[in-house]
Amino acid sequence: MSGPDDAMVLWEPSQARKSQAQLTQFMDWLKSSGYGTFPSYHDLWSWSVTEIEAFWGAAWEYFFKSKPEVVLSRRVMPGAQWFPGTTVNFAEEVFRRARSDDPLIYFENELGRTETLTYDEVQRQVSALAEALRGWGVRPGDRIVAYLPNIPEAMVAFLASASVGAVWSVCSPDFGDPSVLDRFRQIEPKVLLVVDGYTYNGDAFDRREVANRLLHSLPSVEQVISVRYLNAKDAWAINHPRVTPWEDIQQSSSAGGLAFEPLPFDHPLWILYSSGTTGLPKPIVHGHGGMLLTQLVNEVFHFNLNKADQFFWFSTTGWMMWNVVVSGLLAGCGIVLYDGSPSYPSLDHLWALAERIPITVFGTSAAFVHGLMKAGLSPRALHDLSPLRAMATTGSPLTPDAYDWVYAHVKSDMQLAPASGGTDICSPFVGGCPLLPVRRGEMQCRILGAKVEAYDDQGRPLLDEVGELVVTEPMPSMPLFLWGDDDHASRYKKSYFARFPGVWTHGDWIRITPSGGAVISGRSDSTLNRYGVRMGTSEIYRAAAQVPEVEDALVVEFSRRAGTSFMPLFVTLMPGVEWSEALEEKIRQAIRAVLSPRYLPDAVVPMHDIPRTLSGKKLEVPIKRILQGEPPEQVLSVDAMANPGSLAEYIRYAENLASSP
Repeated sequence: MSGPDDAMVLWEPSQARKSQAQLTQFMDWLKSSGYGTFPSYHDLWSWSVTEIEAFWGAAWEYFFKSKPEVVLSRRVMPGAQWFPGTTVNFAEEVFRRARSDDPLIYFENELGRTETLTYDEVQRQVSALAEALRGWGVRPGDRIVAYLPNIPEAMVAFLASASVGAVWSVCSPDFGDPSVLDRFRQIEPKVLLVVDGYTYNGDAFDRREVANRLLHSLPSVEQVISVRYLNAKDAWAINHPRVTPWEDIQQSSSAGGLAFEPLPFDHPLWILYSSGTTGLPKPIVHGHGGMLLTQLVNEVFHFNLNKADQFFWFSTTGWMMWNVVVSGLLAGCGIVLYDGSPSYPSLDHLWALAERIPITVFGTSAAFVHGLMKAGLSPRALHDLSPLRAMATTGSPLTPDAYDWVYAHVKSDMQLAPASGGTDICSPFVGGCPLLPVRRGEMQCRILGAKVEAYDDQGRPLLDEVGELVVTEPMPSMPLFLWGDDDHASRYKKSYFARFPGVWTHGDWIRITPSGGAVISGRSDSTLNRYGVRMGTSEIYRAAAQVPEVEDALVVEFSRRAGTSFMPLFVTLMPGVEWSEALEEKIRQAIRAVLSPRYLPDAVVPMHDIPRTLSGKKLEVPIKRILQGEPPEQVLSVDAMANPGSLAEYIRYAENLASSP
């Protein structure tokens, strides 16, 4: 819901920042090259989504210094065909833009291990692994999968996979083996990389037995690469006839040059997965060319990354933001990898990392920011963050109060760039722009080339009203296909094009603001509909966050007997806080003040934890279905949860609810 404070300008780029931005350089180039004159970002965006062939062709020419013969042979969704006849290789472009003696990868884990790899060292390691892959008969289109944490070996393995034209897929080792098998079995991998373990929050988790269980259930695997991370000296017996330790591959290389397989624009690059909370996860296939060009536009124009930057986003290998960090290499900057808990051994640990390196573009989840707010942390009081020029968030909506906190407690003179997109396109729909002001509670813009609109139920565009987030023109980052889908792409069409044929429906509520910004208010499939008025769940979370005693919240709405609406609000409390009727009333008063009495919950229920996916998203829809009486085992897979132990409380609540009048 909009309000007078939501459009308050909190930061504006100086004229010097605007003139130095790479987006400004692109706009100048467009003018000098005869593409047109664009007085503002919004003029450029409008052109990019109206004349989509001209825009994407110009972007290709700008980055690759050559004009493509054909940009778009079929302007339809789904089924758009981009840059037919063009050959590319994602990994080749990474190494083309890096400098030989510059640090390319900075690594640190929660135990204090650090490592810095230069372009030359990364290239040497990628070359050694690519040589081994070719020697094993890996060919373009074969699948290489990894069970690895966010360590340099994962980055090197991806680049080696891309260089030979194999299709990459990775799961974080905090995934249980049933969840991993749900993903990898669908794509029948030829090569599997496994790690011996990982750490989180100071605890070590051995994964050697899990690795053997994976191999037992993946008969397509012909070669195994073992990566030692925790147990350097312990025995590790892997039940497979062809196992090669990572270090042996690196030591036995002939040190030949790194070769890149020339691939069609739409050759598969990697496979990502939907959350997998119900049924088998969707294996989403993205292409070399689509990811290459889209990520260049995002990383160079929207993040404004260049060779002087160090780019960080807290992520595991199981979240699409890991792929976004990989793509930062296309801008020639250094990337920062961190493995472990963001709050171990202290809440300011990542800010200490930002000071040490130093990080210039810092990315994290909105949940992390909200947690720091609740804890009363002020990073700027503890660390020198003067090199930081931009901070970005995603994963869930960032509350307006969090905007205030960032500028008060992180840095007052920097761009705050919350973004929203999806695993489905591995890029944002809405996000940041270095030429625009930051307005309280708003994402700055719709991304270049993304014709994002808010639709009402009849498919009519809305302005400054909440509607369904749709995309009405094709984008190169849209999936090539879903692995294993039928010839008519029925699963793909059902997932994204069932509601409005020919229009991508993403499943989020969005409001396009008069300034051209955007506000995401939650998933449309978990919409609250109080007495005929729809609202995203984030508005309730924003109100609950006003109460200092509340740590986190989850809200759902569903129909009970005779079709009556029931909306419980589940809350977790800050450490040391005890539940009371007075606290419940305080929460209700906050909702009444921030929203209206219409949105008062029917029950406020204290819980020990909020169920989340492995990527940190709240499990609103599965909890809603459980409360409606559906069997939990049919609603979600506990292996796809970050905190499966949290589920028991909600199941008990559902049982009590079912037995009550």
